[in-house]
Amino acid sequence: MTWAMWLCKHLNASLITKQNLIRNEFSVIAAKAATVFGANQAIPDSMLMELLEERLTNDECVSKGWILDGIPETREQALMIQTCGISPRHVIVLSAPDTVLIERNLGKRIDPYNGEVYHTTFDWPSDTEVQSRLKVPLGISEEETAKRLMEYHKNINRILPSYPKILKVISSDQPCVDVFYQALTYVQSQHRSNAPFTPKILLCGPTGSGKSLQAALLAQKYGIINVCCGHLLKEALASNSNIGEYIRPFFEQEMQVPDQIIIRVLINRLSKQDCIRCGWVLHGFPQDLNQATLLDNAGFMPNRVFFLNVPYDSVIERLTLRRTDPATGERYHLMYKPPPTMQIQKRLMQHPEDTEEKVKLKIDSFYRNSSLLEDYFDDVIYVNGDQDPYTVFEYIESGIILPLPTKVTL
Repeated sequence: MTWAMWLCKHLNASLITKQNLIRNEFSVIAAKAATVFGANQAIPDSMLMELLEERLTNDECVSKGWILDGIPETREQALMIQTCGISPRHVIVLSAPDTVLIERNLGKRIDPYNGEVYHTTFDWPSDTEVQSRLKVPLGISEEETAKRLMEYHKNINRILPSYPKILKVISSDQPCVDVFYQALTYVQSQHRSNAPFTPKILLCGPTGSGKSLQAALLAQKYGIINVCCGHLLKEALASNSNIGEYIRPFFEQEMQVPDQIIIRVLINRLSKQDCIRCGWVLHGFPQDLNQATLLDNAGFMPNRVFFLNVPYDSVIERLTLRRTDPATGERYHLMYKPPPTMQIQKRLMQHPEDTEEKVKLKIDSFYRNSSLLEDYFDDVIYVNGDQDPYTVFEYIESGIILPLPTKVTL
């Protein structure tokens, strides 16, 4: 924790650890977590995320910034942090040989008065009063340290892929000053984005037009947040939150979720830190004029709107020929990606939503509302979606980098 504390002091930022989250005496959630932690039980990840979200909304964290130390500990926690919209600008991993770490751990001493960490060899206090009150922390024996290191290595290799573009590994097996200044230089650097502005992109088009694939490509290229309305509703339902309970009856009865509930879920997601800072690409909403008005009134008007045009017959072909192998979960398409063997083909199943009847209903519903939706937005960019996905992406990209002043068909 020494490096994190030094960085916080230098940058005047808030230090956030699992321990100080639990010690928040003004939080009801922290009181529950302290009870669990006091009973030597692991704090549930969901409770940890609640504590973290609660803390990050404090004025101090919003105005000064924050440094997370020791969180996340697992890939599951890393994914939950991303789902909550918590997006760090820099991620630092301090690396050193296990033998060095074990030696350092054995010499650790803690000042119970202020939590400062000292070392019998590398950082011994000159004040005799401080020396006299230092304590040997629990769990620093060679055996216990080696066990924790094994667990750490197992988890860190699964966490790092979550932060591919903002990660820096610094060797901590060097003088303290060198480590500190390398870390400080990195956190004070600014990452450059490929986007010329903060993108707020809306992709519209009938079912099967390729919105999900294009949104994924845009998110990957520009580092923006992929916001799928359908996925958000399913996540809210799975979270067992209050809004999820409102949604549940509509899902169970296969009914359309009311617009007012959808917009609440959407506003909550688009208001998260990562969407505000990085930008977003939205698809699946709005689908009609009323929904577009709700989005506008909520203050989330897109600055780029693309309509993917795909012929009726092409959509039918794309969706009705999709199949899934129930044994492996592998997805196939009878025309574009046929199964390799007859044995696999015989067991393929079609999703109930991919029947021709249901696909036609969805297409008709989109085109009934599309003209009013197109007229609502300024400078709509029309893209021919009936071509290679990467060609479609190039056209969309040109509309982002070189915005078109009038409605044209690419």
